[in-house]
Amino acid sequence: QVQLVEFGGGSVPAGGSLRLSCAASGLTFSTYTLGWFRQAPGKEREFVAAIGWNGGRTDYADSVKGRFAISKDNVKNTAYLHMSSLEPEDTAVYYCAVPRLRYLFFTDPPSYEYWGQGTQVTVSS
Repeated sequence: QVQLVEFGGGSVPAGGSLRLSCAASGLTFSTYTLGWFRQAPGKEREFVAAIGWNGGRTDYADSVKGRFAISKDNVKNTAYLHMSSLEPEDTAVYYCAVPRLRYLFFTDPPSYEYWGQGTQVTVSS
């Protein structure tokens, strides 16, 4: 059974930093792209960042480019989202997810089959 568990959310002032972790089990983590998404109250879930199966490819939403960095440790079966220069607009529940197909790279939520429970990030102004 595939399980994804996020850690590291919290409350920070604007300009602060957080590192989210996503621990995966029940799948061959090294063969899957890993995506981070977020959902703010009253808004649709949106793409934040993704990293390819071997870490060789990454992509970011325009709103987080230059501030967030995604990484993946295939030995620890864990992915990370390093967030810096946080803004109140970054406030949301953050989810990690894995797509249904191995090796392929996706940024759209419908292509992702397995999701974590989410972790809250709150940025105060």
